[in-house]
Amino acid sequence: MPVSPFMWSLFATFVVIALLVDFLALRKQGAHQVGMREAAIWSVVWVALSLLFMGWLWWYLGGTSADPAVRALANAKALEFTTGYLVEKALAVDNIFVFLLLFTYFAVPLAYQKRVLMLGILGALVLRGAMILVGAWAISRFHWILYFFGAFLVFTGAKMWWAAGQKPDLDANPALNWIRRRFRIAPDYDGERFFTRVDGLRVLTPLAVVVLLVGIVDVIFAVDSIPAIFAITTDPFIVLTSNVFAILGLRAMYFLLAGMHERFHLLSYGLALVLVLIGIKMLLIDVYKIPVAWSLAATLVILAATMLLSLRIPPKDAAPRGAYPFKAQRAGAPEDPPSAS
Repeated sequence: MPVSPFMWSLFATFVVIALLVDFLALRKQGAHQVGMREAAIWSVVWVALSLLFMGWLWWYLGGTSADPAVRALANAKALEFTTGYLVEKALAVDNIFVFLLLFTYFAVPLAYQKRVLMLGILGALVLRGAMILVGAWAISRFHWILYFFGAFLVFTGAKMWWAAGQKPDLDANPALNWIRRRFRIAPDYDGERFFTRVDGLRVLTPLAVVVLLVGIVDVIFAVDSIPAIFAITTDPFIVLTSNVFAILGLRAMYFLLAGMHERFHLLSYGLALVLVLIGIKMLLIDVYKIPVAWSLAATLVILAATMLLSLRIPPKDAAPRGAYPFKAQRAGAPEDPPSAS
């Protein structure tokens, strides 16, 4: 699809304005706990804006044109955006559950979680944008990369299915252990500060560690989700816009779904199936091109089925497990053993 500079500039302007509004609102409100009502309102707003953008894209590309070919292109691009947005939104649910685990592990006060997520979203926009542009360039030059992406998605889906229902042990997390070995970490929070002083030394606060880990988590999940959307479309504009709209609504979706992770305990199995099906679609791209509408329908059916089954089938371990105690490293030599906070 030929993308005019006007379309790129309009989209970039919207993203900048949305981020400015979000950060100005955060500065005005200060640290505060996001309630269910606020999260629900913002979730509806972001979904509505995404649908509005899809409608504008359909109209701009000639969805009302009398030319059947132009109309067909507009319909196809609108469907690709909708499918890509839904897939990215569904895969973001896994991000949310990992964020919840991080916040619980580090006992992040509810009033500080909004700031952490907003900074994580800002980092995700930059990193994913770069990864998408590199991926689009690579696919345009080397067609065989699509097969690599397809095989990777099938492998990731199988791995996700195998790991579903198992809670990760953050004490054994290599990223967290790497941070602990190289940085001094304060034992307690100091408001929303990322640095503080302990025994006269400038050290990281636990909040800074959480921000770093949120960024690392998003990069890891982007490695899965970006190939998934390239299976829907290789159009860089559609890939980027559907990704960005899904990410912009991530913070509101977190506060809306954070309390429901136990209720939808089978959703990871559904996401695993979606990844496998999308991977198979990519592997068959030169044999049979599965219509985007089928991908959208399959994704909706799988996610709806696993959510309904989650409500009907109780989890194997119904009793909630305790959070891992955060062992902060006090100011001292990086190799000193961490002490419990």
